[in-house]
Amino acid sequence: MREVRNIAVDPGEDGVRLDRWFRRRWPHVSQIQVQKLARSGQIRVDGARAKADQRLSAGAMIRVPPLPDAPKPGDKKPGLDPRDIAYAKSLVIYEDEEVLVLNKPSGLAVQGGTKTLKHIDRLLSAWGEGLERPRLVHRLDRDTSGVLVLGKTPGAAAKLSGAFARRRAEKTYWALVIGNPKPGEGVMELHLVKKGVGDREMVVPADPKDPNADPAETEFVTVSRAAHRVAWMALRPHTGRTHQLRAHMLAMGHPILGDPKYKTDASAELSGNLKLQLHARRLTIPHPSRGTLILEAPISKELKEGFARFGFDEHEADPEPFRKRKKR
Repeated sequence: MREVRNIAVDPGEDGVRLDRWFRRRWPHVSQIQVQKLARSGQIRVDGARAKADQRLSAGAMIRVPPLPDAPKPGDKKPGLDPRDIAYAKSLVIYEDEEVLVLNKPSGLAVQGGTKTLKHIDRLLSAWGEGLERPRLVHRLDRDTSGVLVLGKTPGAAAKLSGAFARRRAEKTYWALVIGNPKPGEGVMELHLVKKGVGDREMVVPADPKDPNADPAETEFVTVSRAAHRVAWMALRPHTGRTHQLRAHMLAMGHPILGDPKYKTDASAELSGNLKLQLHARRLTIPHPSRGTLILEAPISKELKEGFARFGFDEHEADPEPFRKRKKR
């Protein structure tokens, strides 16, 4: 592209970062190149200089300078190999022209970092680049498995993100915890704040007056018990704080088994070699253009190991365990 162009931000891209907006359209241009173009003033937003991480508003005009040509189809370029593409496609629970839903495995991060090279965001290249690339609209912890929803168009991603922000997405997690919570059902309301604990950062209970604390609310129902040792819980976060479910269950005195971070000596001993026993089982969310999606993720091999150890049968669970609570 050898000429200057001015392009308006699509309504469905309201709030997206400038560098991400740019690379969706020209994925062959590197992140470093985008940053240099922004720093030198060649990329502008509504006529003004802009930083690469600036959030865009719908309707804003982006000045796009001349760019290097994209590689020719025959040129070798980095990307996913056929095995990666097949693996990405094997995770699909549901897909249509606007929505993509994956069953995220435990141990696979949603996004990359300095030391994280394998992640969901990278695998999304299996669906294409630029505007064809699906967009993340929420997150799951690295060690949490289950339902992960993405938007396949800017408009769909904006509507799905809005559903999460307005609490119109009903999430149901399954977890195995030590002991038997009493009462066996209810709502946990406890502010949380990120703090350094030893050599790591954790989310811990906080005073509501703490300006850095966020309110967090989790609804819980006991699905089944293995004597007094372990309870199978259904958890529904009404807020979306980092590590909310893990921190809340620890604060209740019933940490999730297999959790390497939010644990007690007793839960660590009972967990043995189990991985984190937390799975995003079910999600009900408005479809971007029609009706309602009810999505379920088959349980992970990690949770299957926990069920087998403590004698639980996944088929005994009510698919809507919170329904009876609401009638009371």
